[in-house]
Amino acid sequence: MLDPRIDTLAALLVEHSLKLQPGETVLIEAFDIPEEATACVLERAAEAGALAVVDTRQNAVLRSLYLNASESQMRLIGDIELARMERMNAYIGLRGGANATEFSDVPEDRMHLYKKHVWKRVHGERRITDTRWVVLRWPTPSMAQAAAMSTRAFEDFYFKACCMDYAAMAVAVEPLKARMERTREIRLVGPGTDLTFNKGEIPVIPCTGECNIPDGECFTAPVRDSVNGTITFNTVTVYLGKTFENVSLTLKHGEIVAATSSDTAGLNAILDSDEGARYIGEFSIGFHPNILHPMRDTLFDEKIAGSLHFTPGNAYEEADNGNRSEVHWDMVLIQRPDYGGGEIWFDGELVRKDGLFVVDDLLGLNPDRLG
Repeated sequence: MLDPRIDTLAALLVEHSLKLQPGETVLIEAFDIPEEATACVLERAAEAGALAVVDTRQNAVLRSLYLNASESQMRLIGDIELARMERMNAYIGLRGGANATEFSDVPEDRMHLYKKHVWKRVHGERRITDTRWVVLRWPTPSMAQAAAMSTRAFEDFYFKACCMDYAAMAVAVEPLKARMERTREIRLVGPGTDLTFNKGEIPVIPCTGECNIPDGECFTAPVRDSVNGTITFNTVTVYLGKTFENVSLTLKHGEIVAATSSDTAGLNAILDSDEGARYIGEFSIGFHPNILHPMRDTLFDEKIAGSLHFTPGNAYEEADNGNRSEVHWDMVLIQRPDYGGGEIWFDGELVRKDGLFVVDDLLGLNPDRLG
């Protein structure tokens, strides 16, 4: 019997996130997702009158593909997948898998071929910019383990986080959007962190369930060469299956001039992927009231209440500072007291301290109000 929460989530994706209309095309990519969940999303798309294309994939098979990748092979796959994406009005990415680090033993030069010829062309340059899209993880025992929760408790947390009232969140975030739009200099302060940048006239984009589920952030980008200082992240980050802890970046005139972590060599190899990987493409403030602790999954971790993320690599066109890269790596810093505290300053005014907004117009985004 279908868990009714799956149907609620499927309806959210089709009706709120994508607002699918009759005759529109939508690609549903499902990676290690239960058949009944993929079918439920497909059925909801059909009810909306959309023309759905479904692609089911297994990460263990993709690992073998990437391990044996050649440049001509990845270019061919990129050509085929790009041609398909060019036919789509919308995209749903359902991402599961028992092992979040399935690709950890794929050499960086092989993963680079995938990033260059497939991800960058199909997703970075086409899907993200020219379709309405939404992506989400699927709850698995490995995710529950990473969150230090039982499988049943994690499922309850998952559906509570994913199916919250995003319409109410959209109203609550408007004052933050307005304040960020008129802000020019932003300063981040905390343990191992003292960093400033200029936002300039770059747009501010609130995210309330349209592109990510779960959602709850408001992002912009720094003027590309304006970032100066050091930022130290207190959240484990996983990039293409490889895990990094205690990441610290020092920037001068926008460029990452020093980078250390639990795997400093691996970190710098990724930052050397191309020239844009050593510049910042996104700054965002997270405020989802039901997500409080990291679980090694960026889609959840970047929304943590009291967090921010800073992103080496490609900028989104909606908030564009001109930086281009095959890398887009959201690194998360939690500033609540239980994670060491911290501050965010807008044009010399303290707006968030120890993870809580402290100015009157932003109090509605604190967990006690938004939750």
